[in-house]
Amino acid sequence: MAGMTKIEPLGARVLILPIEGESQTAGGVLLPETAKEKPQQGTVEAVGDSEEMTTDLKVGDRVLFPKYTGTELKYEGKTYLLMDESDILARINS
Repeated sequence: MAGMTKIEPLGARVLILPIEGESQTAGGVLLPETAKEKPQQGTVEAVGDSEEMTTDLKVGDRVLFPKYTGTELKYEGKTYLLMDESDILARINS
């Protein structure tokens, strides 16, 4: 089922919008793009076929995932990660 984008994951895949880390240190030093950590948190933007999914992830869930997982893609000026449902480590509950 597609979420807020026109990208609809197939099978047990999830489309994630990564949440970027801070671009400034606590001391006020600005970090260049190359020095930033890869994001490990994101928001679920779309989920694949609910019959193939083994969890109840839904659009809007905030999740944790490994640093170098998923396929990066750019769409309408945003960078997304498309990954298997099994690559998601945890849901962050508010």
